[in-house]
Amino acid sequence: MHLAWSLGHILVLLSTIWTFLGALFFRSRSTSYYLACAGAILSWSIVVYKSLGTPSFSRAYLQRAAMDENVQYLAVALYWFFSKPIYVTLLPFAIFSTFHSLTFVRTSLLPKIPVPKKEASGDQATTDGRQQVAVALSRSIQNWVKANYESAMFLVAMVEVVLIQGRVTLGALMFQNSILHPLFFAHFLRLRFYLSPQTRAALKAVNSTIDHYLDHPSCPSAAKKGVNVLRNIIIQYADSVISVPAQPSGPTATPSKLGRPPSTPAK
Repeated sequence: MHLAWSLGHILVLLSTIWTFLGALFFRSRSTSYYLACAGAILSWSIVVYKSLGTPSFSRAYLQRAAMDENVQYLAVALYWFFSKPIYVTLLPFAIFSTFHSLTFVRTSLLPKIPVPKKEASGDQATTDGRQQVAVALSRSIQNWVKANYESAMFLVAMVEVVLIQGRVTLGALMFQNSILHPLFFAHFLRLRFYLSPQTRAALKAVNSTIDHYLDHPSCPSAAKKGVNVLRNIIIQYADSVISVPAQPSGPTATPSKLGRPPSTPAK
């Protein structure tokens, strides 16, 4: 099951790269888009099963599932899978999968580099060199992941708040996608606001940027009024009560912290 989880993340990463390479040359690659969504569904389904157990319709299970980060991302992956492709929606999953794929390489592939059991003494230096390269590469991956994790998670939050929410909202206004897209994703961001410090930081940064432009003398008063009305509506919606259970500090909350959500299944 751990292998399937890892392959799902690798599929997300490679399919996203292929999709965006096509976009650079104005080529539609819907197949790779849906493969990326399928990889996300596979990986996050495994994590949800590992963390919550067999699905049921009991109230306790549904309450836990509703406020579980992995369930939320699984729901998002399913939603985009059954929708018309919007390439930017793949970016959060691709960022998560980058970290998970690197960790899979470090913990599962590099330690299994084959080393001959018996070798001539003259070849021992080659074997030792191979092992040293594997150890050095493993250490480099680990250091890179630790150094870039927090900034990557903030990048994910900014992509979700600015790029994806902005894209689906503009798309709905221009009749390029369903009106349900911005409503669905806004509710997802509302949940992320309660559960994710990175999302709160991203929204604070966006709010500060908006205030900066609104405070400029050249900004029309009508624009200021309109933005403030819209902001009050969003605040009222976000402030509605959500019961958030305490998040357990178990295996899924530690540096397999690798990616918010921490979609790391037990081996």
